[in-house]
Order: sequence, then C-alpha cells, then structure tokens
Amino acid sequence: MLPSTEHPGPAQAPLIVHLIHRLDVGGLENGLINLINQMPPERYRHAIVCLKDFSHFHQRIKAQGVEIIALNKREGKDWRHYLHLYRTLKRLQPTLIHTRNLASLEGQLLALAAGIKLRVHSEHGRDANDVDGKNRKHRLLRQLLRPLVGHFIAVSLDLQRWLIESIGVPATHVTQINNGVDSVQFHPRLGPAATVGPAGFLREDTFVIGSVGRMIDAKDFATLVRAFVLLVADGQWPQLRLMIIGEGPCRSQCQALLEEAGLSAMAWLPGARDDIAQLMRSMDLFVLPSLTEGSSNTILEAMASGLPVVATAVGGNVDLVQPGYTGALVAPLAPELLALAISNYCSAPGLAEQHGMRARRAVLSHYSLPAMADGYLAVYDALMAGNNEKHSQ
Repeated sequence: MLPSTEHPGPAQAPLIVHLIHRLDVGGLENGLINLINQMPPERYRHAIVCLKDFSHFHQRIKAQGVEIIALNKREGKDWRHYLHLYRTLKRLQPTLIHTRNLASLEGQLLALAAGIKLRVHSEHGRDANDVDGKNRKHRLLRQLLRPLVGHFIAVSLDLQRWLIESIGVPATHVTQINNGVDSVQFHPRLGPAATVGPAGFLREDTFVIGSVGRMIDAKDFATLVRAFVLLVADGQWPQLRLMIIGEGPCRSQCQALLEEAGLSAMAWLPGARDDIAQLMRSMDLFVLPSLTEGSSNTILEAMASGLPVVATAVGGNVDLVQPGYTGALVAPLAPELLALAISNYCSAPGLAEQHGMRARRAVLSHYSLPAMADGYLAVYDALMAGNNEKHSQ
C-alpha cells in the first residue's frame, strides 16, 4: 500500500521531468500526454526531456507551462548527450524524474549525479527484436541500474511479472497501472458511418477491418494484410475493406502486398492522421497483429469506440481482450488464424456489435483517464512522503 501525503499548493508544486526517447505519435507518448493533461496542475508541474527531438504531436498537450526540451542525441554512441542531459537536469532541478523504457533508463544514473533524489521508471512494452525481454545485454543493464530506481511502474501484468521475476525488482517496488482512454472523444458511432477514404472505398454493405499504429516491424501489419488477402482473394467476402492508419517503414511493404494481390482498391493506408476517433467510428472491427505490446492505447481507444478487438495473444493484449466476450486472441505471425478470427465477425455482424458494446463497458469500468492519473499520483505522492519523512527525522 502506498502512503498518502499532503498536497502542495500551486506556488510550490514540485516539478517532474519525464525523460523519453522522442515525443512523436505512439502509445507511450500518447499515454504521457494524457497523464499530464489529466493531472491537477496544483499538484505537480511537468517538463518533458526528449533524448532525440519532438514533432507536432506535442500540440496535444493542454496543460499550461510544460517545457519540452530536445537534446538531439545522434544515432549510435553519442557521449555528448550525457553532458547535455546532466546540464539540463541541473538547470531544471526537478523534485522527481520519471524515465520510460530502456531508451531512457540510463537517465537514472545522470539523475543521481544531478542530485535528483526521487526517481521512477516505467515499462511500457518491448522492442520487436526482444519480444520476451530476454536480451542478455539489456537485462544486465536493467539489473545494474535497478538499485537507482525508487519505484517501478508497469502498464501490464505481463510487464509487472517480468520486472519481478527477470529483473529482480522487489514486488513492493512495482506498481501496475492500467493505461486510460478518453471515453468522451472515443465513443461509438451514433448514426451511419462517416464517409472516409477515396471515392468508392466504402459502400452501404461494407464491413471495415481497421487498425491504427506506427507501421514498424513490432506491429506486424504485414500479417494483417496477408489475412485480408486470404479473406477476399477467393471472392467470398467482397464487402470487406481494410483500413490501416499510421506511418512507418512497413507501410510500403503492406501496399506492395495489396498491389500484388490486386486488392489496392479495397484497402486504404493513408499514413498518419489526426482524426483517429472519427476514423474508428467508420470501422466495424479493430485488429492489432503485434509481435509485442505493453498495454495498447489503440486497443483501448477501439474498445471505447464500441469495437470488438481481434489481437495477438502477446504482452498486455491478454489483459485487455476477453476472448469470446469482447473480442478474440490469436497467435502472432499466423495470418490463417487471424483470417479465421476476423471471418467470425464478418459472418455475424450482430456478434461484432454485441462484443463492441461489452468492450465499451469494460473501458468505462476499468480504463478511465482519472483512474490512470490517480495511480501515478499515488506513486509520486508516496515517494514525496517518504522523502519528507527522511528530512523531518
């Protein structure tokens, strides 16, 4: 149980530095912005330090006075960025630093050197080249830096177990906090689906299979495309349409697969978009074929939009999707199994609606933004309380 503490007034609100790799479109980054926007401004102030840089995505921050700093770290070993980070932390003099994922974990050492006593680290997911978290070098680095971290946060039960069993973090030093979703912005369609995509893409009887995410290897959208090809190539499901929203190096591969199958007109891959909530209301089924996941924000957004979810049984997906109740789980890298799970909803639209409404209710009950913010506040407050006790003794 994390102890509570007195809440400081606005004038002396402590500063938290959130250290991340880059502020751009992504689940981790979206969760950070949701957290900052949701937290009471009189409790904590915030600054975001990016090891690389930031994009227009930062415009989603609604909270006032959030400083965003880009260290512009070069690719590979860039020893100068350690000095830049140290000087930045000394200038900001935050009360607490919060690092996220392996990319920023070394910041814990610089924070110690800069005199920052309160240090939090959270795990939000793994890379495609280390889906099980067994990379020896990465695991050793985490184990070496583990004593520097005052408290760990995991966004899924899978990551919480891994921190305890593989990294050796004491169970009392790990808190699992669900991601939250804006269930007002993401809501079910209230009437006919909006017309989206190029001319002729949607018809009155179309059934839209949709997905959202960075088009990188870890998301494995190629498997979704292959499953779509299996479903429509023989002419059995001419009403199916595929919509993948996102940008990344794998987008061209997916487009090539569709062109090779002669199905480009039945799919729409428009790249990154700012109207995700509206686009989700044009989908009938959400599919996430990832090789690895922490706790997917896009799954939560789809559930809030009243969509059933078919996802791979990896990471935090197994916590979010209830097979046979709100969606289905399949093995990764298995287009045939993915096609089968999708076809069950294509042949029974009533099932899709039923599972989607259950998914919406699950979000409202367990994955609200206020609940997520309260979880992080409890961790921050507990560290503050412990620090105050040390100074008072």
